[in-house]
Amino acid sequence: MVDVIPPQAPVRVRVGADGENYFPVRRIYCVGRNFADHAREMGADAPASKADRGRPVLFCKPADALVTDGVVPYPRGTSELHHELELVVAIGRDAPAGILDVADAQALVFGYGVGLDLTRRDLQAAAKSKGLPWDTGKAFDHSAPVSYLVPAAEVGSLDAKTLTLKVNDSVRQHGSLSDLIWNVPEILHELSRLFALRAGDLVYMGTPAGVGALQPGDRFVARLDGLVELSGVVTDGDSGL
Repeated sequence: MVDVIPPQAPVRVRVGADGENYFPVRRIYCVGRNFADHAREMGADAPASKADRGRPVLFCKPADALVTDGVVPYPRGTSELHHELELVVAIGRDAPAGILDVADAQALVFGYGVGLDLTRRDLQAAAKSKGLPWDTGKAFDHSAPVSYLVPAAEVGSLDAKTLTLKVNDSVRQHGSLSDLIWNVPEILHELSRLFALRAGDLVYMGTPAGVGALQPGDRFVARLDGLVELSGVVTDGDSGL
């Protein structure tokens, strides 16, 4: 057999800041409203307890939406590009058949990074107002900047870790991972209710409060404490409406 068009190069994320190893990406899952303060700033109710959580908000981005060099072209079709700072979880093993038990979920985790779930907020808001899917607000080109990955053993417990995003040297977002409504094992369990998790999957875990606009020329630095860093810039791109 011969391919009738040239195959696309695989999407890969570097392991370690200066490492020579790469993590090939299969799929990107994302979690919405996973910090109570962000849920409230978006006009949604935040659960008062675990018993009130219901089910998490889940959506997907294409793997080729990843940005690994920090260069983010301003996307077409929007005048409201927003940043959402997130913990990124890399799955290193296939989940067993069926629904994954919460107690077994952590064993699937290869490592962690930090990323931005970029959002065309005006398109998302317009779709929400009409009760329509908001894929165009989330799953667009260059919408998933991501750092290098750090093996889970080097990160240890996430509970005391924090996320911070600076834009043009000013802090825009800061949050503790202890404030996640759904923690990593719980989200993997919930994803397994709907999808077969596989090695190569990434999970963007949701954002704390403070989401806001990015403009061409803005420089950003996202950090998971002192463990991993993502730095980049928004370029002019193709912002025609």
